Amino acid sequence: MEKLIYLNNLYDIYGVLLTKKQQTYFEEYYFNNLSYGEISEKYNISRNASFKQLKIIEEKLLDLEEKLKIFYKKEKLNAIIDNIDDGTLKSELENLF
Repeated sequence: MEKLIYLNNLYDIYGVLLTKKQQTYFEEYYFNNLSYGEISEKYNISRNASFKQLKIIEEKLLDLEEKLKIFYKKEKLNAIIDNIDDGTLKSELENLF
């Protein structure tokens, strides 16, 4: 479950960097809860191809985070914001993302 949430967070950040087909497969599997078999039937590809594509997508999302660390920085910034007492400053920082 933790991996699912993490991948969804990464997709929110880096999803625009995936191809349209990769976005579709990711959304079908993670958002629409389709199985590899259902994806393969829907898009006329083999079950193995749908499995491989999703693995490639996961690796790409993880690689992008490893290099850019946007999710990590966002989490760190949220932790800092939580400890700020100045309401105006807190509001301005929250509006950055």
